[in-house]
Order: sequence, then C-alpha cells, then structure tokens
Amino acid sequence: MSSKVAVIGAGYVGLTTAACFAHLGHEVYCADIDAERIALLERGEVPILEAGLEQLIAEGVRAGRLHFVVGAAAAAEHAEFSYLSVPTPQGPDGRADLSYIEAAAREIGPVLPPEAVVINKSTVPVGSTRVVEQALGRSDVYVVSNPEFLREGSAVSDFLHPDRVVIGSEDQGAAIRVASLYVGVPAPLMVTDPASAETIKYASNAFLATKLSFVNAVAAVCEAVGADVNDVVLGMGYDKRIGHDFLKPGPGYGGSCFPKDTSALIRIAEDGGYDFRLLKGVVDVNEEQFDRVVRKVAEMAGGSVEGVTIAAWGLTFKARTDDLRESPALNVLGRLLDEGATVRAYDPAVSAALPTRPGIEVSADPYAACTGAHVLVVLTEWDEFRWLDLDKVAENMADEPAIVDARNLLDRAAVQRRGFRFEGIGRR
Repeated sequence: MSSKVAVIGAGYVGLTTAACFAHLGHEVYCADIDAERIALLERGEVPILEAGLEQLIAEGVRAGRLHFVVGAAAAAEHAEFSYLSVPTPQGPDGRADLSYIEAAAREIGPVLPPEAVVINKSTVPVGSTRVVEQALGRSDVYVVSNPEFLREGSAVSDFLHPDRVVIGSEDQGAAIRVASLYVGVPAPLMVTDPASAETIKYASNAFLATKLSFVNAVAAVCEAVGADVNDVVLGMGYDKRIGHDFLKPGPGYGGSCFPKDTSALIRIAEDGGYDFRLLKGVVDVNEEQFDRVVRKVAEMAGGSVEGVTIAAWGLTFKARTDDLRESPALNVLGRLLDEGATVRAYDPAVSAALPTRPGIEVSADPYAACTGAHVLVVLTEWDEFRWLDLDKVAENMADEPAIVDARNLLDRAAVQRRGFRFEGIGRR
C-alpha cells in the first residue's frame, strides 16, 4: 500500500531514506533548507557519493514518486508520515545538539494533517520523542522513533536489506502504521518503547566503536610480543560469538557517527547517574591510536616530522564515500601538520576544490602526492591503493623511502622487495 511520506533533511540518511521509500512504492517529498542542494537534486545531480543512490533517485523521479522541495513545511503539509533526518551534532559538552530537530518540528507542526506520524530517523538521545512532541505543539499527532542503521558506502543495501527494523512508540497503532511502510523489506521487525529504540541505536554504535578500539589495542600488544595482528584477528573471527566484522586495525575510528554517538552515550549515562568507564576507555584508546600512527610516521622520518614532506593516501573517513566528517585521516594529518610536517595527499573521492584542512595539498593522482616525500602513510582503505606501481612510487619519493600502512592494506613483502622501509599496524 502506497503512503505519502515526507523526509526532512537531504543528507546521507535523508536522501537514502527518501529514495528507498520511493523505490518501495511510496510517494515521497524530500525537503532541505539548502535551496542550492535541492536545485542540484532537481537537475538529477546527487551531491554525495553513495553506491546505487543516484540510480535509485533517478528511478523515483522518473516514476513520479520522488519530489524535492525547499523547506520542511512544504514536504509535510500533506504527508501521513514525516521523517526527521536532520543533523544532531555533538555539542561542546558531548551531548547531542537537538536544535535542528526542534526547529524542523516547530516548522512542520502547524501544517501536519490530523493523525500524522512524525518519526525520528536522526540519532537522538533518550527522551527525544518528548522534545519533538513539545516542539510540534500538537496533541493530535504521534511521535515515533525509527533509528537508522545505515553504513556509508552501503546505505542503500542496508536500508533495503537491513539486519532489523526498530520502531519505538507508546502507541501500538502508530507503530503498526510505521511498520506498514516497510512491507517488502526482508528483516525482523522489532517494536518497543521509544527509550529502548533510542538506546538501541547508541548502544549499537558504541559496541562497534568498542570492537575497533579493542582490535587497535590488540594490535599494540601484537607489536610488543612479535605477533601478527592479521593472523590474530583471523583466528578470533572464526569464533561465531566474535565474528570478523569490525576487527580490522586502523588509524582510529571516525566518521559522522561513532565519535559523537560514543560521547553522547557517555553523557546519557552520566545524566542517569552511571559512570560508563568502559566506553570512556574506548574513546581514550581511539585518541591514543591517532598518536600511535603519528609516532610511527615520525620514527620513519628519523624521529621528527618537522620540515619533512609526508605523502598521504586517503582523506575520507572510509572507502567508498566522499565524507570527510571526523575523518581519522584528517585527524592524523592534522597532528602531523601541527608538528611541522608538509603534507601532500591523494584520495579518489576528494578533489582540490573540497575543503579539507589548511596546509594539506590535495594532488590529482597518487603518484604526484608522493613526489619528494620521505614517508608515505596509507590512511583510507581504497582498493586501488593495493594495485599501484610501487616502483613508480619509489621513483617519485625521496631517498630511502618509507611507508606507514595504517590500514594494513599493502602487501608487506612486495613493499619491502622494492626497497621501502615499512611499518604496519600490529605487524612487523
């Protein structure tokens, strides 16, 4: 059954949500306050890199099921369901900033039809349904939590083939109505209260961040005792209770979710009277990992990076996305710049026109980034980096070139055969 759906926010989550609901047969109005962004979308230009999204948007527009409008009210005025997919950035105190959520709710409140359902898709702290209810100023509409579990780079697949769909509502009828939007989506459906739904989202991201900090800590142990972390995590992952996912060491976690969601859950716990020391340790280990990568680069540069040219492969927070928000690569490179290094970088999804960090020179290709560099550091796991001509890389770099592979992406033996000094994460 087709429904009229409004999606407020045309970012990663909002665009994916809008395009996928249109694909499922619903009539969708996707709104944003950025008129230029809406104009781009109306011209068929998708401003983000996300596998399959451009095709899905084009399909929805051609079918007349997907529309783009400026302003939340224009999308919500005739919608049975209004999804709030706006940013909830980390505030100065670590808590989620709900100002965008409140502003969107205040805008749509006067125009919502009676019995409409407003759904929090954004990651929001416990109690946010009440915040939205107050901002709406309506007693004849329902507020439901329906958290997203989308991974950048595979968001379309994650929406259409999720591990689960979680709906949090105090009203069973409203929950059933939201569930009807997902007819045709093969996934377990879980209906619970809003507080539990909101906590599921934060706890899930915090657990994944914990796995990443854990494996980076294990990598440090491997370096101390002479073990190979790749073999260690392979052996661990065969245990079905552990699994292989999120057990890859790296420069530290980042992105738009994990840093803010771990901090937010720590604050949520504190507000409830619980000191979440375990999660604080996860955050601390992550900060230490950035410093460990910087130290590895400095050691390869002779003990200091001051005045040293560093080449970097990778700027986005992960491969298969163009998202630079809270990128571990930018975090590491920023620390190298602070220590006096010159940084030249390449990323297949980042052009020189995109703002990164002052001081980072963005090159047009990976070989140019290496010109005159003393150390090359691999920071994002783009597959193309595996197959580059290492002889050409060596020719472009300074004498006695070195590589710090913070993603354990390259073939260590092949790198060393070509005369590079080499350092990985958790392996020698």
